Amino acid sequence: MQQETRKPALYWHGTIPAGCDCCGIGIHSEFVDGATIHGPWANLHPTCHLRIGRGIGPGLGQRYRKQDDGRWMKVEG
Repeated sequence: MQQETRKPALYWHGTIPAGCDCCGIGIHSEFVDGATIHGPWANLHPTCHLRIGRGIGPGLGQRYRKQDDGRWMKVEG
């Protein structure tokens, strides 16, 4: 039987912005650090990322979710 190998969890090490770089509303539980259709990268609410983000994955963006211990774990990308 083949053993499942899990990748270690990755966490955000920077300061979390007070609000989304697009709409300014506070970031509380989830955000995307990603490239935008306008060129620069931004920290975005998932809904703003759907509107102006370029995607999730290498060179596009990463999704982070706040954990019970207060750290932000990378959950996608």
